[in-house]
Order: sequence, then structure tokens, then C-alpha cells
Amino acid sequence: MTARPSKSRRFVFLVVLVALATGLVACSSSSKPKATANASAIMWPAPPDAMARARAAGLVPETAERLQYHVHSHLDVFVDGEPVTVPAGLGIDITDPAVRTFVVDGQNQYGGIDPPCARPCISPLHTHDVSGILHTESATRKNNTLGQLFIEWNVRLDANCVNTYCKPAQSIAIYVDGTKFDGNPTTIALSDHKEIAIVIGTPPATVPTTGNFG
Repeated sequence: MTARPSKSRRFVFLVVLVALATGLVACSSSSKPKATANASAIMWPAPPDAMARARAAGLVPETAERLQYHVHSHLDVFVDGEPVTVPAGLGIDITDPAVRTFVVDGQNQYGGIDPPCARPCISPLHTHDVSGILHTESATRKNNTLGQLFIEWNVRLDANCVNTYCKPAQSIAIYVDGTKFDGNPTTIALSDHKEIAIVIGTPPATVPTTGNFG
């Protein structure tokens, strides 16, 4: 017959169990992963009528990417220090069966149109992914503008407002390659490797001066 543990031993055992449980709760609380920038990013979604928005921006959609003039600029948008996701598929009819979808790191990317679409399905100005890279892929050697990109995005942009944020109620600052830009942001040319940062409200710890074009 096995002897039952004494009351004192059982008390010590319970104390140890409570201590272990408390430690586990503390560890799980302190080690809980913080949301990444992508997970916490503010979403201003892409509109469903990509080709209509491209035409509204004065752009002529094509049936496939045209690479005679191919340059990249980069856009960052922050609201009170939090990033706003620049959506994938701006300027692309992602519902067209000829537009291919790739999944990279859990995010959809769009493009690789070959053979061409049966009807126009991609603007000369578009985004393939959520990296903030703005692609100009055109048969014409001409830089598009930030204003055209925001028309495609169906998000308001002018000298006083970005989306629903307007001066003077809300501070808005525009930076080009790290230098403050005081003109009308719609006129900013999307030339190769230009970094554009729109800062609404409280700025982030660091305003980007260059884009990641890797």
C-alpha cells in the first residue's frame, strides 16, 4: 500500500504548481509577438473598376505589359506613424483570365500577362504587389504622375487633402527623396527610383529617403 503524502508535502506541491502556472502565463504574455507593420497596416483598398480608373487618369490601357519605357518609383504613406498599404493590382484588371496571380509570402501579386488579354487589362501605370513600388511600363517614353496613381487608386489627392485627411485640421507633409515638397503632390513625376513619402499627422520615427527596389 502506497503511503499518502503528508499535508505539508501536498501544500509545497500546490505552491510549486501555482508558481509554474504564473510563470507560464507571464512568459506567454511577454513573448506574444507584436503585430508587424504589414499586419497592422491601414488599408485603402484597390477599386474594382481598374480600367475605368486608368482611363479617368488619362492613361490608355494595354492588353499586356509594354516595356519600351520601364521605370520604378516608390510610395510610402503614413497616418500617425502607421503605414498605409499601397494595394497590389492598381491599374490591373485582376479578374481578366490572362492576368496571372502569384502568391509570394502570403500576398497576391499580379502580372506576367502572356499571351495578351483579349481586351485591355493593364494600365501603363500600375502596382504588381504591396511593396509600394509603382511601375511605369509603357510604349511611350513619358513619366506618369502621382496624381494619376491616386486617381487609379480612387483616393483623393490634392494640395490640401489625402483621402479624408485635409488641412488645416490635419497636418500633411510630402517628401521626395527625403526632402520636403511644398508644391501640389499630384504633379510629382514618377521617374526612376524616386522615393515619395506622404506623412499624415504624427510622423514615423524615420521618413524614408530611398525606396527598396530589390
